[in-house]
Amino acid sequence: MSMLPGLAVATAPTEQMRELGADEDDVRKMSIAGTHPGVRQRLWGLEARLDPTVTFEEFTYWAKVEREMEQEESARYKSLTSGQGFMGVIKNYFTSNAYEDAKVRDATHASEDRDQGIQWSEKKSPDTEEGALSPIAPAGTHDFDADDGYGLGAGIFLLMGLAAGASGWMIWYVFLGLDSSRYPVLSFGDPFFRLYGPKIRHFINFTQALQMFLTVAVVLLGQTGIIAQLAGSVNLCFIVCGIISLVVSIASGYMRSLKHLGWFCNSAVWINIVSFIIVCAAAAKYGPDPTAAVQTGILNKDWVTNPAPVKTFANAPPPEYQQSNADPFAAKFNGINSMVYAYSGAIMFVAFLSEMRHPMDFWKAMLVAQAFITGVYIFFGAFVYSFYGQYAYVSITQSVKPLNLQVVGNVLSLITGWLAVFLYFNVGMKTVYLEVGQELFNLPAITTRKGKYLWWALGPVYWIIAFVISMSIPQFSAFTNFVGGLFSLNFTYSLSGVMCLGYKIQQAAKLPGEGFDPATGETTRLDGGYKRWVRGFRKSWKLSIPILIFTGCGFAASGMGTWAAILALEEAFSQSVLTSWTCTNPYYTG
Repeated sequence: MSMLPGLAVATAPTEQMRELGADEDDVRKMSIAGTHPGVRQRLWGLEARLDPTVTFEEFTYWAKVEREMEQEESARYKSLTSGQGFMGVIKNYFTSNAYEDAKVRDATHASEDRDQGIQWSEKKSPDTEEGALSPIAPAGTHDFDADDGYGLGAGIFLLMGLAAGASGWMIWYVFLGLDSSRYPVLSFGDPFFRLYGPKIRHFINFTQALQMFLTVAVVLLGQTGIIAQLAGSVNLCFIVCGIISLVVSIASGYMRSLKHLGWFCNSAVWINIVSFIIVCAAAAKYGPDPTAAVQTGILNKDWVTNPAPVKTFANAPPPEYQQSNADPFAAKFNGINSMVYAYSGAIMFVAFLSEMRHPMDFWKAMLVAQAFITGVYIFFGAFVYSFYGQYAYVSITQSVKPLNLQVVGNVLSLITGWLAVFLYFNVGMKTVYLEVGQELFNLPAITTRKGKYLWWALGPVYWIIAFVISMSIPQFSAFTNFVGGLFSLNFTYSLSGVMCLGYKIQQAAKLPGEGFDPATGETTRLDGGYKRWVRGFRKSWKLSIPILIFTGCGFAASGMGTWAAILALEEAFSQSVLTSWTCTNPYYTG
């Protein structure tokens, strides 16, 4: 049943819908005039999303209203902006509010849409489309066969792809149930606030910001290695290569919005495909360049000048053919740590959903992205492993021969890598700015002039700290696996399960006569506490038990993956593998 007033409805809820587009003064006037007797005066919008007095029932009530409004707005948007041809689509994409401009062009709808248009523009960027969900996976996702072998690697990667699809669905499902213009969901921590309270939200925000920060450091180190290999013929100092990567990254931090990233992300997909083709062709014809895999890992250092024959395995390779961990059991989990990067975009799903015009269509983009990643990477990983074997390095373009194809592949990797760096920085920096800067230190809103200047000033600090950490790690693949095991596995699988479990339990715990009354602004509950959670779990057990098992498996995989990555880091330090604070270029060919 629709919660929006239709033509046949002439009751009080019509005035309630007027309130959606009203500012504080209008709401106060309605209350004084008796239009809405008894409605509590509270903030809505960005300032109200963390209001502790708002109940779960009120969040879900307005979320249902929001979804119905989005359906109407999406249909109207499509009718107003359709039939404009290719150039019209281009113009709308680079217009700050294509929907409002379209309404101006179509005067017949101008007055009809006024109130809802105001409300809409405050929450969404109407040009943020599903294309922004296109997969941008770091180059390290296709060396899983080098850690686990053919059969185990492909099987686990397929399983993780199916699990990632389930995880994305859970995040999407909870977002639709809790997000509204009155109480927008903007970050991964917001649903946890509404389901578990402020302490859990602070923990989620801290760990999310830390993961984004360390992921930026991982990609910075990877970019530095690629630049060093490109400049190997002139023996460019490795630290200078890092500084080049840092400067380019700082420049990308100038942009604050994800709004126009859709086309860039789609371009990155095609760049990756071109890179895959180059790597496959080179692998089949020329074999591997062992330098990157040997110099940055634990393989026999003599293999740089006198490479051992390429060997492949159906299961985990023996210790002498492992790149980062001599323990075959631990190496299997390092392979999982590497695989999760292909699916680790889940941490950014809430940020994308919050800027989408029609978030109910999210599942389509997610399904296409997950299917694309799973199919392409399983084929690519198995194909490249067949020709590169133990030399299938985490940044695969660095193992390509001959030199001219290696250069092309590395340049393409730099382009997609910097786009990935910007995405992780943008979400991580916004989490720090919104949840720490604005909430704890009362910094100005990021949309204001002062907020913009502060963003530009704090961004370089963020990048420099990430750069220092990245240059202090002795082994790129081990560092990558550590971040993947401790953070990416949890944010991709475990925490999405925790989020969905809390939502389903609270939703199922509702008793007859309970709920939110929009006329009075009051929520009726007949009980609370532990008893309510137990009842909700029992009533939703058919879905809650599978989600609980899914969540437990995610935490277990994270624990084992982190253990394996720590062993690899210990082994790297014990072998005196150099950190990146050196001028020695490991790829010097002179």
